[in-house]
Amino acid sequence: MQKITAAITAVGGYVPDYKLTNKELETMVDTNDEWIRSRTGIEERRILKGEGLGSSDMAVPAVLEICKKRGIDPSEIECIICATVTPDMVFPATANIIADKIGAVNAFGFDVSAACSGFLFALTTGASFIESGRYKKVVIVGVDKMSSIVDYSDRTTCIIFGDGAGAVLLEVNEEGNGVLDSILKSDGSGSKYLHMKAGGSVKPATMESVLAKEHYAYQEGQAVFKFAVKGMADVSYELMQRNNLTADDIAWLVPHQANLRIIDATANRMDLPKEKVMINIQKYGNTTAGTLPLCLWDWESQLKKGDNIILAAFGGGFTWGATWLKWAYNG
Repeated sequence: MQKITAAITAVGGYVPDYKLTNKELETMVDTNDEWIRSRTGIEERRILKGEGLGSSDMAVPAVLEICKKRGIDPSEIECIICATVTPDMVFPATANIIADKIGAVNAFGFDVSAACSGFLFALTTGASFIESGRYKKVVIVGVDKMSSIVDYSDRTTCIIFGDGAGAVLLEVNEEGNGVLDSILKSDGSGSKYLHMKAGGSVKPATMESVLAKEHYAYQEGQAVFKFAVKGMADVSYELMQRNNLTADDIAWLVPHQANLRIIDATANRMDLPKEKVMINIQKYGNTTAGTLPLCLWDWESQLKKGDNIILAAFGGGFTWGATWLKWAYNG
């Protein structure tokens, strides 16, 4: 009997309508369009506007798009794993809220919090559920409303992040396509360089913490950049070496969209030309857990059955990793 693998069989995505351009940011903080483009590659980012709207409101249309593409009812979904650091609430899990909103009445769900590596970690977890033979339809969501935790008076962070959601459906595959290998890593000593100071059990919300702006994302850019370049590039190369893959074997690199220079460094380490690298950072900025599925969503029509794809990410915490999969259908 052919080994069961977990294959992506549909991709969905959603980005808000509102575009926050570099020109508009120039009116908010001491920065300029040329500076942002040259250092990050970002031209604009999407922002979710509207009272009472959260991450689940972006995830829902992404998951419903998957159901429409595959011709399935949400009640057929057995599990939803939502990767996010901006959940609708501390609890219940945003995955549960998504399930309720779409009518996935037979799905259990939970959230994964691994910052920008969240989708990769959730994908590997979901794949193991499929590989076990216990589940046949698992949805992986990567979504973040980063505008909810960004200080728009801090030019070091507000230029980077945007809002968006992407999702994939994992199903059983017996043709050798799907998720084939992953290398996932974490190092908690990196938390001091990228974190949110307050709002957790160590420092619950107080009037003082709010006034001190400690409920926003905090980043030491240079330290994070240094770790990210090495971490994402090295783990991607290690994954290729472990599976005897060459640059010629790889159809696409799907890198986390944090910074164009980090993406370039990863592609160079893998000896991949730019034509094989998915880049949409200029349109969406860094949507944290949303970047990898949004790339697959943007490029879905170009993907071919059997394509070797490497997904790579690096996130706060620190978390990082790379996953090798074979695409299961023609876009």
